[in-house]
Amino acid sequence: MLMIVIIFAIIAFAGVGFVFTGDVDGQAKTLKRAQTIGGVGKAEKVRRANQDVATIRRRQIVQNLKTVDRAQRKQSLNMEARLRQAGLSFSVQAFWVGSGVVGVLFALPALVFTHNALIALGLGFGCGLGLPRWTISILAQRRMKKFTEDFPNATDIIVRGIKSGLPINDCLKVIARESPEPLGSEFGRLVENISVGLTIEQALDKLYARMPTQEVRFFSIVLAIQSKTGGNLAEALNNLSTVLRARKLMGEKIKALSGEAVASAFIIGSLPPGVMILVNITAPTYMTQMFTDPRGHIMLAGGAIWMAIGTFVMRRMINFKF
Repeated sequence: MLMIVIIFAIIAFAGVGFVFTGDVDGQAKTLKRAQTIGGVGKAEKVRRANQDVATIRRRQIVQNLKTVDRAQRKQSLNMEARLRQAGLSFSVQAFWVGSGVVGVLFALPALVFTHNALIALGLGFGCGLGLPRWTISILAQRRMKKFTEDFPNATDIIVRGIKSGLPINDCLKVIARESPEPLGSEFGRLVENISVGLTIEQALDKLYARMPTQEVRFFSIVLAIQSKTGGNLAEALNNLSTVLRARKLMGEKIKALSGEAVASAFIIGSLPPGVMILVNITAPTYMTQMFTDPRGHIMLAGGAIWMAIGTFVMRRMINFKF
């Protein structure tokens, strides 16, 4: 009994001592937590202030991106804009007059040889409305391609000029004076718009209307963000130049990898009309009923529709946009 009493007494004294002197670390942690909740230290305030500044800057950048994107998407692709993209200087009225002349030039021979007014009218309307617009589209695509190929060099000129102490307007003048066409002429118009009082954002919107490429869009976004939120413009444009060159390299890789598919689509698309033309030349009587019998007309129309659908599907399969 004496030993049991002694053991319980030791346990009791140990418990009392633990209550009054034990868990010092826990009390210290509790005190530190209370101090943190009650009053934030100077370092914590600085950290939170930096976070607030970064959040505000991020929101400004996102808002500027939305503003520039909204302004550039409003650019309407009317016929006047397409003529400027192709680098042509004549007016829209002259274009429509020329389209009418082209339609008449195709309709008159068809009327003389077929003696069918509907065929002549359809051929003249299709050629007059489609052929000039198709030509303008090809010229615009070629011009924008040349502009895109030289655009990374223009950003490098701006980067080197800013690092050497030149203002951005002088860098744009150097590009307009020393760059090949169409890059030089487009930047010349950009400098002229800035000289007459337009802001750089408005001048870049006009440049995007003449050259609606992703490169110009990226360039205008970088300049708009830098002018409103600040930052190192040379570093931003240097990163943009790297991105543009990487996009160009990726485009060349895509073109090389899709070359076989493009050749296959061209062969498959041209094979049926080519065979029909050869058969009509070698054995005219064999193909005569296709053009004289109403059932042949239905078969030709069906074949043309299916060929158009197949060509459209193949074009969608090999037309890569990035």
